[in-house]
Amino acid sequence: MSQLSNQIAVVTGAGRGIGRAIALKFAAEGADVACVSRTAENSEKVANEVRALGRKAWAHAVDVSDSASVNTAAEKILAECGKVDILVNNAGVTRDGLLMRMADADWDTVLNTNLKGAFLVTKAFSRAMLKARSGRVINIASVIGLMGNAGQCNYAASKAGLIGFTMSAAREFGSRGITVNAIAPGFIETDMTAELKPELKEALVKQIPLGTLGQVEDIAHAALYLAAASGRYVTGQVLTVDGGMVM
Repeated sequence: MSQLSNQIAVVTGAGRGIGRAIALKFAAEGADVACVSRTAENSEKVANEVRALGRKAWAHAVDVSDSASVNTAAEKILAECGKVDILVNNAGVTRDGLLMRMADADWDTVLNTNLKGAFLVTKAFSRAMLKARSGRVINIASVIGLMGNAGQCNYAASKAGLIGFTMSAAREFGSRGITVNAIAPGFIETDMTAELKPELKEALVKQIPLGTLGQVEDIAHAALYLAAASGRYVTGQVLTVDGGMVM
C-alpha cells in the first residue's frame, strides 16, 4: 500500500531541485500535491509531472515572502483540496557575499524568503491543521544553519532561524497531533552546486566522510520518512542528510 494514500501535500519551492524531488516522491507514494513556485511556468511543469504519475496536482505561483500572496494561495488550495495533511517549506534563495560588503537588500531577500516565507506559509495553513488535529510540517533547513559558512551570513542566519522556528512550532502544535521537523541537507547535486567551479566542488567533497555529494532523492526519502506513518512520533527534530559533514 502507498505510504501517503489519500494525503494532500503542499510543497513550496517545488519548481526544481529538492522541492521537485519531494513533490514527485510524495506523488509516487499516493499523495496529491499542490506545487508552489515563484513562477507559474515552473509550478505547472512539476504539477504536470505529478499528474503523469496518476495523482491530482495544483500549480500556484507564489512569492512566499509576501503575506497577501501566501494567504490568497492558501485559501485557493484549501478550497480546491479540502484539506492539507503535509506542508513542506522548501522555498529558498541565496545572495552570497562577505558580511562587510553585503547589501541590505541581499540580507532582506534571503531572510524574507527562507525564514519569513516559512512563517507565513505555516501560519496560513495552521488553522486548518489545528482544526483537523493532525498534520506534518517539514522545513528544509541546511547544514549551513548548524555550522555556518564564510560568505553566507544571511543564508546561515535564515536556516538557523528556521531550525529555531521548527522547534518552537513543534511545541505549539504537538498537543493537536501535528509534527514539525526540519531536514538539514548537506551539499546536494542541484542547479546551485552545478555552478560551482570544479576545484571548489572537489574541496567540498573532501569535507564529506562518505566522499560524494548527495542527491535530491536523498532529501526526498528523508521527507517521506517524516511525512509517512514512520514519522508519527518524531517532532521538533533536525534530521541532517549530509554524508556525515556535521557528525
